[in-house]
Amino acid sequence: MNDPGSFFGVAIGGIVLLLFVIFILVAIFRAIRIVKQGYTGIVERFGKFHKVLEPGLNFLVPFIDREAYSIDMREQVRSFPPQPVITEDNLVVSIDTVVYFQVTEPRSATYEIANYLAAVEQLTTTTLRNVVGGMNLEAALTSRDTINSRLRGELDQATGKWGLRVSRVELKAIDPPVSIQDSMEKQMRAERDRRAAILTAEGSKQSQILEAEGLRQSEILRAEGEAKAQVLRAKGDAEAQILLAKGESQAIERVFEAIHAGDADNKLLAYQYLQTLPKLAEGDANKLWIIPSELTDALQQIGTGFFEGKAEVPYKRTRVERSDREEKSILDENFESDSVNDVEVPSIADTLRSSGIDPKDAGAEQTISSDTSLADETPGAGYEDAVQTVREEMPGRDPQAASEQVTGDAIPSGEEIDPQLPDSAAYPDTDQGGFNQQNPDQNR
Repeated sequence: MNDPGSFFGVAIGGIVLLLFVIFILVAIFRAIRIVKQGYTGIVERFGKFHKVLEPGLNFLVPFIDREAYSIDMREQVRSFPPQPVITEDNLVVSIDTVVYFQVTEPRSATYEIANYLAAVEQLTTTTLRNVVGGMNLEAALTSRDTINSRLRGELDQATGKWGLRVSRVELKAIDPPVSIQDSMEKQMRAERDRRAAILTAEGSKQSQILEAEGLRQSEILRAEGEAKAQVLRAKGDAEAQILLAKGESQAIERVFEAIHAGDADNKLLAYQYLQTLPKLAEGDANKLWIIPSELTDALQQIGTGFFEGKAEVPYKRTRVERSDREEKSILDENFESDSVNDVEVPSIADTLRSSGIDPKDAGAEQTISSDTSLADETPGAGYEDAVQTVREEMPGRDPQAASEQVTGDAIPSGEEIDPQLPDSAAYPDTDQGGFNQQNPDQNR
């Protein structure tokens, strides 16, 4: 047991066993490979591509296979620094880009390109200059979608052999020169002001249109209401005029019927007409009278109504001869005044005096002058005696006719007229109204 040779042999055997155990442990460690999700591994055997390790647990041949590369299979985003680009109109703009790409073939990405990240960056810069260089500044500023799609297409085609797929390319910023930026800001400010003015004008236009429409509707409604009111007023006025006309018509008919039913004498109507004449001058507004040319004929007919009983009463009349010019002058002076002026009608007293009756006993007189209107007869105490005397002297005639004024041709004094004869017999040259037809000049 104390032999040194045996002790030495035991020690060597222990060392060998320990080395073997260590070797086994190292071989096991190198043979097992765990790949994370989203990654792949490139295995080389003796320096040559052998296989691609998938995510999970993988086994390698120890000391023969080795994992040379680990490739990230997820989509990657790379933001590149701003690149100066010259546009078609020789303006330099600074463009900042972002590229989204993904490794689809780990072997190509490992062995076809040395550094695919640097390659993508350089390719993006050159492609961007080619695309934007064919556009002017305005098109470059307003055509981002076009630039993005063209960049993505060209980059995807160029990186396909590298085992890469470019999914998106975005332009983060396009910065023109400072001078251009100032001009653009002014232009944008002017454009904003123009749009604001247009919007303000449109709003004012719409407001005015609505206001005018409302005013038009209100005017239409007001006009319709006024038209209806006028129609109603016109109907009311028409009905009032109709009722008034009917009332006046009925009043005239009743007066006419009363006149005919009462068998009114023409002398009474003529007397009432003369009573009405002075009323024409009443009122401050009556400054002008319009006298028809037929007035003399009307007065003559009125006188005829007064003088129908002239044949029964013997009288004398003094005729005053005047020329046509003098008569016209007298008529003009009378008609221009406010009432009947300077015309004196013989009173009942004169008529009774011409019949041989004392007017003081009768106590009645009538005077028409420019100062007074036609006064009513005022019978005195002896009026009934005078009437009785007329009845006795002229039987069969109305005594009232004897008291009226008589005008006509002068009758020679002392000539007696039969009271029973009609007017045509008493006056051969006149009609029944006392008008001389053969010698009209004597009717004045």
